[in-house]
Amino acid sequence: MSSVNNGIRSTLIPCLIYRDAPAAIATLCEVFGFTEKVVIPGENNTVHHAELALGNGMLMLGSVQHQTPFGRLMDAPTAGQTQTQSVYAVVPDPDAVYERVKRAGMAILIEIKDEDYGGRGFTCRDQEGHIWSVGSYDPFA
Repeated sequence: MSSVNNGIRSTLIPCLIYRDAPAAIATLCEVFGFTEKVVIPGENNTVHHAELALGNGMLMLGSVQHQTPFGRLMDAPTAGQTQTQSVYAVVPDPDAVYERVKRAGMAILIEIKDEDYGGRGFTCRDQEGHIWSVGSYDPFA
């Protein structure tokens, strides 16, 4: 997820907000294969901040927190509604992740298939409405 451009190192890290962040962390680790790097709990079973790693990539997430300056800018998606962003996860075995996603009861939005541009992948919606594309295509390879 990082690159060097004109001698400057840059990294993009998606940040997602969940209504039930502890459950989301458990699901993302179990289903997609993330590992917990940092989890800072908040009050009333919330997560103030979490960092989850997947290979060389990272995802930051937290609970809906409308009382903070950043939290007032963010909200969890409404399930079933059109989204303005999604996350793409590069994995070595998208078929295995696809099966775990189905077992977890997540909605498959685009069935798993071989892509014309290389790789194999699918798109799903997690338990709180975030859209995930998962595949073996790695634009950095």
